[in-house]
Amino acid sequence: MEKRLSPIQLENYKPLREIVLEALKDAIVNGKLKPGERLMEQQVAEELCVSRTPVREAIRKLEIEGFIIIVPRKGAYVSDVSLKDIAQVFEVRAAMEALAAGLAAQRISDEQLGVLEKKLAEVESVAESLDLDSIIQFDTDFHEIIYNASKNDRLVQILHNLREQIQRYRTTSLASPGRLKDTIKEHRELLEAISTRDVTLAQRVAKEHIENAEGTIVEAFKEKSFSL
Repeated sequence: MEKRLSPIQLENYKPLREIVLEALKDAIVNGKLKPGERLMEQQVAEELCVSRTPVREAIRKLEIEGFIIIVPRKGAYVSDVSLKDIAQVFEVRAAMEALAAGLAAQRISDEQLGVLEKKLAEVESVAESLDLDSIIQFDTDFHEIIYNASKNDRLVQILHNLREQIQRYRTTSLASPGRLKDTIKEHRELLEAISTRDVTLAQRVAKEHIENAEGTIVEAFKEKSFSL
């Protein structure tokens, strides 16, 4: 494994095991560590400038979260994603996003509604530029506001984990022809449903939005012959 990790900044206030976990997860999500790549504890520890103990703890946690697989007598590897994996993640995510949207329709504040409107206007303004990094950030921020508006911390945590598991494929989704335009339209419909406090409509729109994103990623997998 070539050097792809930066040394840990020990002045960070978080426990070391959490910092190592976040560093490895970020490297996987952003593609620095590729699917199928082996993770050698000693090498990872040296690159992060930490001992092997927090690295071992992070690898075990990431295995539970689905980012890493541990093969007996062979070691730890960055997990690949199959169509079955995508289907399972999106099946759960669609249900959880619908729940969050329904709760947000009941609990969202006027201030949060204003921020949602601002975020939607921002992404509409940069859509023509096809600046995917900015668009993905706006999309993340938009959904994050809805999650927080649900006022259910456990639900927010679950949604964060689900989103991270498919984060590395979001560029593929939004770059697909017509998907960005559809995403903005679906966000507008979701905002309108939440702002009118229509719980049932908000749940339906949120669920359909996630299902449409899944369909785009599945088609991209098939067209580009990703490893299944």
